[in-house]
Amino acid sequence: MAAQNPYLGDAKGIESGREIFRIYCAPCHGLKAEGGRGPDLTLGVYNAGDTDQDLFRVIMSGVQGSEMPEYSEKLGADNTWRVISYLRTAAKKDTTSWKGSAANGETLFWDKAGCGGCHLVGNRGGIMGPDLTQVGRKRSAAYLKASVVDVNQDLTPGFLTVIVETKDGKTITGVQRGYDTFSAQLVDAKGVYHSFYKEDVKSIKREARSLMPSTYSKVLTSAEVDDLVAYMMLLRGKQ
Repeated sequence: MAAQNPYLGDAKGIESGREIFRIYCAPCHGLKAEGGRGPDLTLGVYNAGDTDQDLFRVIMSGVQGSEMPEYSEKLGADNTWRVISYLRTAAKKDTTSWKGSAANGETLFWDKAGCGGCHLVGNRGGIMGPDLTQVGRKRSAAYLKASVVDVNQDLTPGFLTVIVETKDGKTITGVQRGYDTFSAQLVDAKGVYHSFYKEDVKSIKREARSLMPSTYSKVLTSAEVDDLVAYMMLLRGKQ
C-alpha cells in the first residue's frame, strides 16, 4: 500500500474518483456522498478513522460485521486512491457550532421527546429504531433536523413498517428486522421480537413509512428541535 495518496489534488484523478464513486459507492452513500443506506461521507469524519490510509483500508478490505464489503478486486489500489481523492473534495466539514443547546437536547431526548424509548445510545435506550450511538459521525445536522420534523422524508433502509394479521384476528405492527418471500421478522413498540412464516398467518404486508411519531414539529418548539439536534450531533460513540 502506498504511504501517501498519489492522486491527492490531481484534477483528473479526482474526476475519475467521482465517476467510480457513482458506480460503486452511490447506491449506499448517495449520489453526492451525502448518505443513504450508508453514512454521509461529506462530513469529513469517518467511523474507521479519518486519514487517507484509514479510508484506503476500509474500501479495500471492507468492515467486518457491517454492510460495507471489500472492493480490493473490483477497484484495486489506484482506483481506491482516486475515490479517496474525490471524497476529500466532497467533504464539507462544518466547523461552526449548531445553534441549539446540547444539554437541553439530552434532557429532551430522554424525557419529553421520548427518543430513548426506541433508539439506543450506548447501553441505554430501546432497539426499535436505528442505533444512534454514533449518529453525529454519520449524519449532518440538517439531515437530523429533517428526520425529526418529517419522519418519512428519508427512511432508514431496513426500518420499514411491517404489519402482520394472524389467523386468530390479532394485528401485530413493528419495525422490519427481516423480510423475504417466505417470512418476516419485526420488533414491536415494546421491544419484543417476532418471527412469522407467511403460510402460518392471514397476511403480512410491508409499508414504506416510519413508526416514529410524526408530531414532533407540533410537540416540540423550533428551539427544542434545534436543541435535540445539537445533542445528537455530539453522539459519536467510541472511536
